[in-house]
Amino acid sequence: MSTTVAGMIFIVSLIAVLALVHKPLGDHMYRVYSGTRHNPVERAVYRLLGVRADAEQSWGVYARSVLAFSVISLLAVYGLQRVQDKLPLSLGMEPVTDHIAWNTAVSFVTNTNWQAYPGESTMGHLVQMAALAVQNFVSAAAGMAVAVALVRGFARSRSGTIGNFWVDLVRGTLRILLPLAFAGALVLVAGGLVQNFSGVHEVTTLTGGTQSITGGPVASQEAIKELGTNGGGFYNANSSHPFENATSWTNWFEILLILLIPFALPRTFGRLVGQVRQGYAILAVMGVIALASVLLTNVFELSGDATVPQAAGAAMEGKEVRFGISNSATFAAATTLTSTGAVNSVHDSYTPLGGMMTLFNMMLGEVAPGGVGAGLYGMLVLAVITVFVAGLMVGRTPEYLGKKIGAREIKLASLYFLVTPALVLAGTAVAMGSQERRAAMLNAGPHGLSEILYAFTSASNNNGSAFAGLTVNTPWYDVALGLCMILGRFLPIILVLALAGSLAGQAPVPEGAGTLPTHRPQFVGMVVGVTIILVALTFLPALALGPIAEGLS
Repeated sequence: MSTTVAGMIFIVSLIAVLALVHKPLGDHMYRVYSGTRHNPVERAVYRLLGVRADAEQSWGVYARSVLAFSVISLLAVYGLQRVQDKLPLSLGMEPVTDHIAWNTAVSFVTNTNWQAYPGESTMGHLVQMAALAVQNFVSAAAGMAVAVALVRGFARSRSGTIGNFWVDLVRGTLRILLPLAFAGALVLVAGGLVQNFSGVHEVTTLTGGTQSITGGPVASQEAIKELGTNGGGFYNANSSHPFENATSWTNWFEILLILLIPFALPRTFGRLVGQVRQGYAILAVMGVIALASVLLTNVFELSGDATVPQAAGAAMEGKEVRFGISNSATFAAATTLTSTGAVNSVHDSYTPLGGMMTLFNMMLGEVAPGGVGAGLYGMLVLAVITVFVAGLMVGRTPEYLGKKIGAREIKLASLYFLVTPALVLAGTAVAMGSQERRAAMLNAGPHGLSEILYAFTSASNNNGSAFAGLTVNTPWYDVALGLCMILGRFLPIILVLALAGSLAGQAPVPEGAGTLPTHRPQFVGMVVGVTIILVALTFLPALALGPIAEGLS
């Protein structure tokens, strides 16, 4: 069987399974977020937190709850790292240095999971579990909560509230993420992943040398790292390490976990607004962009359009032989289309245009299907911008799901879109303008620019993957990228919640002769076009100086 055919079977089988689980998982999440009953465990958590579970929140209170929870989480993760040597299961690890502890705490709280350190030689088991794995659950649940709050803004009328953050957070964690992650961990253990509390083992290699290998609760962290579109690896090699990703079929399963919830959330959206076909329209936009990206990434990598790959007959540099080119390219596309950031190959070693696709996926705003929750609310913001553009074309007030998109709504949507490009381009410019910062690049020229551009794109979009080739374990990069992660996560969330509050307070607008149907292929094509054009206008100059220039050379 040829590599191309095997790669197509790999992709088609993923699509088939995602299609099978779309409706049942989407309906389950709809019941979770629309239900009114609290189970005993949830009630105990609410009592512990001092939360009135039946009290609704305005968008401002909801936003303050998100920020308060995130600040407390950040301090907890930072503190655990700094006192690691005094904790059980530390494996003799020293306390994490202040700038790495800051960067890591920000990274995991913002669902970025950027790692400027080798996990197996920096973090003990308790910090990996109590700090990092816990944030893998709750940061993902927070993103889902914000998405549901925005959907309630569309669904409600003349309402001053958009739900209760604490209820959404707890339900998303206990009813959705925890059961799916538990089942996923069992599958991964069966596939050969490690799950223990073992320390460091000295083993003899095939060449007669020795190597230190650390065990640990890997499978459980791997499951939620992919399911919650987090991406932080237990090992420095991330999902290319055999203890994190043992075989070709576990590689397939991990990609499935990454895409599972983001592709099911449009169904939840359709159910919550009472128009399932609207959910299918959003799903179609996500699917068109995702499929195009996956296929293009595969084509660029399989064609090997560079001097060395053509001489060798394949672009296998930086890729695991266990997975091959196509399975690596599909994994890379999936992790950058979402906000996962896990890697099973080195993106720095991709062909220039293949590497460009991983960059472009993040620059799209990771909306196809995007991170858990973040992808849905990002796509809905783009839908709002699209109906506004369409309204300008026909000269009438734009509407979406029975809500007018007025000056306030379009300002919030526009600011949402501008946050990430401002962080990416400003951060890249500052780094490239300093000889000291440029010295961290392994490569000069267009490829060196791509390394820095990738780092700030990954951090600002809360992706977390690294292009490699850039030494970021320095105080300046740790602080700068940490600031990009914070601003890239919470400024858009505040704007989304403000938009939700504005929409919830509106009275529904009846459809008229000039109302744009937002469930038809025409609208799907318009949203795809607006998404790609906005990214092209914003980032094309930077891409032209980096991967495109390298590819043309």
